[in-house]
Amino acid sequence: MTCLLTDFIIFLLGLLLIIGVLTTKFSSWLGVPSLVFYILVGMILSKFIYYDNAFLTQIVGIFALIIILFEGGMNTKWNTLKKVLVPASSLATFGVLITAICVGIFAKYILHVSWAEGFLLGAIVSSTDAAAIFATLGSVNVKRRLSATLEAESGMNDPMAVILTLSLITFIQQPELTISHTFLSFIWQIVIGILVGLGLGKLTVWCLNKINLDSSGLYPTLSLSFAILSYSIAALLKGSGFLSVYIMGVFVGNAQLVYRHSIFRFNEGLAWMMQIFMFILLGLLVFPNELVKVAWEGVALAILLIVVARPISVMISTINMNFSIKEKLFLSWAGLKGAVPIVLATYPLISNIENSQLIFNIVFFIVLISALIQGSTTPFLAKHLGLLLGEKREVAHSLELMSTTKANKEIVEVHISNKQSHLLNMTISQLPLPKDCLITAIIRNDKIITPKGNVRLRENDVVYILIEKGRRSEIYKIFSITEDTSF
Repeated sequence: MTCLLTDFIIFLLGLLLIIGVLTTKFSSWLGVPSLVFYILVGMILSKFIYYDNAFLTQIVGIFALIIILFEGGMNTKWNTLKKVLVPASSLATFGVLITAICVGIFAKYILHVSWAEGFLLGAIVSSTDAAAIFATLGSVNVKRRLSATLEAESGMNDPMAVILTLSLITFIQQPELTISHTFLSFIWQIVIGILVGLGLGKLTVWCLNKINLDSSGLYPTLSLSFAILSYSIAALLKGSGFLSVYIMGVFVGNAQLVYRHSIFRFNEGLAWMMQIFMFILLGLLVFPNELVKVAWEGVALAILLIVVARPISVMISTINMNFSIKEKLFLSWAGLKGAVPIVLATYPLISNIENSQLIFNIVFFIVLISALIQGSTTPFLAKHLGLLLGEKREVAHSLELMSTTKANKEIVEVHISNKQSHLLNMTISQLPLPKDCLITAIIRNDKIITPKGNVRLRENDVVYILIEKGRRSEIYKIFSITEDTSF
């Protein structure tokens, strides 16, 4: 009987993943974010499966956030991030705090809960979601400063929301704690998170590049293992594990890595899988009869968060930062909610906080309405406000050296732009490439060009070069590429 139950659960997990992946196709047809479909799948399944294990959901959620934050950090370009570090940091700290305060005030009078419980709800829904924003902005070419600010903010504000949530739960459970003690704990979590993230990031890069593993498939696994280790070490030291993971992801993603594409694609797929599971679990955890009782309160708070709290936080957090009113409106509207509030909403449940189930039900409405309304209209708003730069173009091909044995070669990807003007129209045979270096392919207008000696380089070409490991810097020097991974 136990074996049969285990087989059924495994079958169900596989079925859920297939349904989750297929819903992404339906969402693109209907113009509705796939996150909404994941929730609906969970709610439909709740009719047949009784699930109310908040503890298990929290464990799965923490693991999911580690993967999502690590993947988000790896996709954050440091050269782009440092240009928007000030506004993104302001939104990720002061913006989160202002949002939590505003929602807390609304919750106090709409839900008739205590001030502490109101601010707890505000903290839970105060951050934006990296995966949701990446998915929403992925199909449109928004001004780079805006998209970079949103992406950086969504990666950095999750740890802030977690710290606020845990601090408020501790304050509710131990009201004798002073504000100064809570503040010092807050600073400690941030400092430890940054230090552990940087330390593990450097260790991860060193291990990935120096250790020769027998299988290329082990490199993505090794990188993820270090991300989990980064979270656990920071958490054991009473620091912010999520901040540590994000900092580590940024460091690793901007470093020179072997099997770079394999590592990125592995974590991208895994992040999608965890996102699917989290939203399906959200649908499983809610009970429709309880949702009906707080429907108008949930909808009211969701709307107030979208049209009042978030805009106020953006307007204040970006004062004197050279954003136009249209750009601030877009930053306000694009603050989508996602997996983080779902995970954080389980903390009050496990801690037996009064009104914890009410808080969870309200979080459901906020996440659902945010995904449904903001997620489906953000690209349209960007176009309406004149913030698009035209059609978004991406390289449709990528190359990487894969070997079943230990290899001493790697593929370097180079994008030809106006920075390489001294090389434009130069033939491949004329390039001053190092000895034993070989151009394996050129991508031009989404087509693969055979790299013959008389082929001339053009702007927007993507060149793939085979070279010995450890000599990547020689290629960067020839093509005037600066690899900046310093913090």
